[in-house]
Amino acid sequence: MTISLSSSLILEHLAQVIESRKLINGGDPEKSYVAKLLVKGPDSFLKKIGEEATEAVMAAKDVSAGGDKAKLVSEMADLWFHSMVALSFYDLHPNDVLAELAKREGTSGLEEKALRKMLDRQKQESQE
Repeated sequence: MTISLSSSLILEHLAQVIESRKLINGGDPEKSYVAKLLVKGPDSFLKKIGEEATEAVMAAKDVSAGGDKAKLVSEMADLWFHSMVALSFYDLHPNDVLAELAKREGTSGLEEKALRKMLDRQKQESQE
């Protein structure tokens, strides 16, 4: 999988901006939407992720019916943005997601899902 330099730089820059909005880094919830989401905690940004995911699904359905693809791109950007807020809250980075995607490259989605199920079963059995 190749990611263009500009794409990775955009994600890196956005991750840095989001990180700068944390209270410990001087973020001000009175002046920053991201700081406000982070201060309110997971319920706040997780609700937004759910809303944006639903809006992305609806936009995709509209595109399937001949609707504007730009609306889908816009909704997907909102979903990615709020997902990046969640990553930051949990001290994760977009590179963690990119590494996971790279790890899956060349693996059949069906095989990967079956492997996860098997590992989950093994984990449950070892806890019993």
